[in-house]
Amino acid sequence: MFWFIATTVGAAIMAVSMIFIRLKAAKKPASVKKIILPPFFMSTGALMFLFPVFQISWYQVVEAIAVGMICSIFLIKTSKFEIRDQDIYLIPSKSFIFILCGLLIFRIAVKVAIGSHISVGETSGMFFMLAFGMIVTWRLAMLYKYLQLEKQLNMKINS
Repeated sequence: MFWFIATTVGAAIMAVSMIFIRLKAAKKPASVKKIILPPFFMSTGALMFLFPVFQISWYQVVEAIAVGMICSIFLIKTSKFEIRDQDIYLIPSKSFIFILCGLLIFRIAVKVAIGSHISVGETSGMFFMLAFGMIVTWRLAMLYKYLQLEKQLNMKINS
């Protein structure tokens, strides 16, 4: 029960942190680097799989990544860019907070549902893969949108 509460509180703190980071980031122009670096930074968390307690089956990996990709749809739909002063900015979405809270509630519900069937380590491994699948999919979609706008901006500048 302790680990359930500790990981849930940890996830809530991370969600609140993401809200503040996203709001702060919206004040500065976006860039390819700012879009693609977070998944690379997060990928270091995969070192957890070196320890047997966190290892999961390939079926669980595919399942967690698929759920992460599905969850990313909400983030993709609310991530929009705009051109302002010859720069591209991420528009802060009012629904981002609700989406993060919804994803947190979803995470807790899934943890309750599967927590009694698999170990805490496996649950941690699956949620890492879910989050990684979600952030990679979301960031790739953001990168696509950004590059489309950048192309549009360059056409304006060059004409």
